[in-house]
Amino acid sequence: MAESADLLFELGTEELPPVALKKLSDAFTREFVAGLERANLSYSEVKSYAAPRRLAILVSDCLLRQPDRELERRGPAVQAAYDKDGNPSKAAEGFARSCGVSFDQLERVATDKGEWLMYRINETGRTAAELLPEIAETALNKLPIPKRMRWGDSDAQFVRPVHWLLFLHGNAVVDCTILEAQADRFTRGHRFHHPEKIEISDGQSYAGILESQGYVIADFASRREKIRQQVNTTAEALGAQAEIDEALLDEVAALVEWPIPIAASFEEKYLEVPHEALILTMKKNQKYFHLVDGDGKLMNHFITIANIDSPKPEVIKEGNERVVRPRLADAMFFWQQDGKKRLEERIESLNSVVFQQKLGSMYDKSHRVAALSRYIAEKTGGDPELAYRAGMLSRCDLMTEMVYEFPEMQGVMGRYQAGRDDEPAELATAMEEFYLPRFSGDQLPRSRTGIAISLAEKIDTLIGIFGIGQKPTGDKDPFALRRAALGALRIMQQHNLTIGFRALLSSADEGLGDRIESQTVVDEVYDFMLERLKGIYLDKGISVNVFEAVASLKPDSIADFDRRINAVISFEKLHEAEALAAANKRIHNILKKVDQPIAAQVKPDLFEGSEEAALFQKITAKSQQIEPLMQAFDYAESLVALADLREAVDHFFDKVMVMADDEAIRNNRLALLNQLYNLFIGVADISRLQS
Repeated sequence: MAESADLLFELGTEELPPVALKKLSDAFTREFVAGLERANLSYSEVKSYAAPRRLAILVSDCLLRQPDRELERRGPAVQAAYDKDGNPSKAAEGFARSCGVSFDQLERVATDKGEWLMYRINETGRTAAELLPEIAETALNKLPIPKRMRWGDSDAQFVRPVHWLLFLHGNAVVDCTILEAQADRFTRGHRFHHPEKIEISDGQSYAGILESQGYVIADFASRREKIRQQVNTTAEALGAQAEIDEALLDEVAALVEWPIPIAASFEEKYLEVPHEALILTMKKNQKYFHLVDGDGKLMNHFITIANIDSPKPEVIKEGNERVVRPRLADAMFFWQQDGKKRLEERIESLNSVVFQQKLGSMYDKSHRVAALSRYIAEKTGGDPELAYRAGMLSRCDLMTEMVYEFPEMQGVMGRYQAGRDDEPAELATAMEEFYLPRFSGDQLPRSRTGIAISLAEKIDTLIGIFGIGQKPTGDKDPFALRRAALGALRIMQQHNLTIGFRALLSSADEGLGDRIESQTVVDEVYDFMLERLKGIYLDKGISVNVFEAVASLKPDSIADFDRRINAVISFEKLHEAEALAAANKRIHNILKKVDQPIAAQVKPDLFEGSEEAALFQKITAKSQQIEPLMQAFDYAESLVALADLREAVDHFFDKVMVMADDEAIRNNRLALLNQLYNLFIGVADISRLQS
């Protein structure tokens, strides 16, 4: 059995970028393991370590040497290996020389494509010690580092200066120099608690020794969970709850090697500022964990994670309180200053902000969105005038000091300011809902007014940008039109809005007037959004065939589209579905070849057989049965009712020749099939269910 040993690699650096630490660690592990596999150095387990000053990997049971292997080199075909005199050809002799042997040492191998010359080579595996330096260096070179730096007079380049290299395979040091650091068996502990060298004898003891002697928790996940526990425990001691943001937890875990929780506080007077602004200040600028009470209200306490176990934690506490106080004071100042003007007083200032050169200012866009919001509210049971006013005020918070300082507060600040202005509660809520959904999976607006202005904003942007010829190309989408389309579709679909989709696009087109150049913009945006809608349904596991069966009818609203999709899904489960789909496809193929108008009325006196009469009677009865169902949008029951036609349709095609020689009989049969086809096409083109 091949010999193996644990492999440990650690690169010691200056503090690595905290936001990128986990990404760098994952990429390094991935590339290092790929290098081992390319070198045919097998192993059992892989463990990554990532801390502010180190990237490390532990590979258990890594082979000490590559396995020996037998290689086969194929040469020229045997028929080309000899000249006319039976002597080895120049090609054959050249192949033998390239293998370092004489011609008579070559073998022959038979394949299904003929017989070939072949030479077998027994290759002795190289030692891991020879291969590992290049594997490690290649992995480091492939890290996603946008800009590498140099340090001192070194030519080496990395994301941060490198100070040490620990590289062991078993008990032996892998002799190499990487990024101008000479490999040895020493790591370094915490910068302050244990800056001295620590000798590591083997890979399995690495993490334990670093933690017990060096004050470093090297495992990122363990350190992260320890911080979570520390924050929760500290919060409980204060009678509070910690709202832990996972991204912040990642970042803090990348900032500290030896986490120590410190509870601190700020003056209660700052709680009059919108809590979202205070939380942003604590999270974004200071990396603090904020605390809430049992009712979910922000408390004037926070938790910071220190990277040192200080004998005087109160000094750290006071320092953090001193640092955060000016930021909170700034937020209070912005809040107080912004309160001196109502939202509506900021409308005119939107003239100074350009949305897009050809589409005008944010003031112009607000007017368009307000008008379109009124139209949407009229069609969806909202308050048209409230929607119009909300549309006009929707961007006014962009002109506040608070949003200028904290861009993430857009919408939130609008809600707070509308409340201060004594605007209706629904309008205030809509100010924040205007921006929803912000990303895939985000919550949707819920109020009628919020739905109207959010949908209007997205549709106006889509029509406007498409109308000036700047639709997305490839992966370029500077105006986030794909996101806007998906957001609009989700709003219409999940709120079951019956507003006419094409009419909505046309209304936005009219609102933009002569600002846009395209005459086909409504069709372009409709098709663009239909592709996004297809993606939504595919993500739900609905087949392309089902989608196309409905999309071919171009339903008037997304709500109607959804009902038809669900009806077709139910229809597909019926025993008769496959046969009827095949029959409809056959009918569709017959009818599309007819190059003249098809009669609207069927003449029973031209029937030649009972199968025609039976089908006609069934169609007539089903037409009367499904008419009220269609008026009630009960598409599922309509298709269930039409499933009864299967037997009559089967008998018709078994016995009747549609394209009869007699023109009158042929046209009458085409009219009969056309009536049948129109019954199904009222819900969906089920012929498309056939691949």
